[in-house]
Amino acid sequence: MKNSTTLIFGRHPVLDAINAGKTVQKVIMQQGFRGPLEKEIRTICKEQGIPLQLLPKERVEYLVSGNHQGVIAYLSPIEFQQLENILPFIYEQSQVPLFLLLDGVTDVRNFGAIARTAEVMGAHAIVVPRKKSAQINADAIKTSAGALMKIPVCREASIIATVEVLQQSGVQVFASDLYANDTITKMDFTGPTALVIGAEDRGVSPSILQVVDKTFIIPQYGETDSLNVSVATGMMLYEVIRQRL
Repeated sequence: MKNSTTLIFGRHPVLDAINAGKTVQKVIMQQGFRGPLEKEIRTICKEQGIPLQLLPKERVEYLVSGNHQGVIAYLSPIEFQQLENILPFIYEQSQVPLFLLLDGVTDVRNFGAIARTAEVMGAHAIVVPRKKSAQINADAIKTSAGALMKIPVCREASIIATVEVLQQSGVQVFASDLYANDTITKMDFTGPTALVIGAEDRGVSPSILQVVDKTFIIPQYGETDSLNVSVATGMMLYEVIRQRL
């Protein structure tokens, strides 16, 4: 069984884990699985916002060699937090909010490296979408040097909706964009701030770029037109801390 520390399988074990309040990152269901339990699993995943993915039989059997009964669940080693609970607490402590919103970062090691830098630089939380996000597994925690066990991670249904919630709470939302007119040094990060971090291959989604408050570009002089996402995140966070200090 691949990644045995984060996988459970079988129809009833998966349902029992969800009903027991375990933090389930994702449920995988074999294509063609039908019946009352299939409907129950679909319903509970929808109600609790757990991503559900359908895979062909051969892919499911690659993940699990045992009697999986067509259902697998990835358990998270951390407990996801609620952004709506974190934000008021930050203001109550007279701190200036700093959030990272990850828009489609799917590489586990990039995710871990981002978390490590975010924790060191004093970010209050990382927000990830329910779909198209890196799994939080042993590799991610190892790459983060344990930071994922310290910094709150929030899983939200929509990054766009999260942007709007933050804006309504007085947080300015910024995003890096290769086509932006201003450089990062012209941004004002001294107030409540959220940085949107784009996917490894395509950057920040156009739909999100339309709703953020400001976009910027990190100055570049070489011929390569992009930076590794975790490296770029480190540069952004350094500029935030530099201004605040």
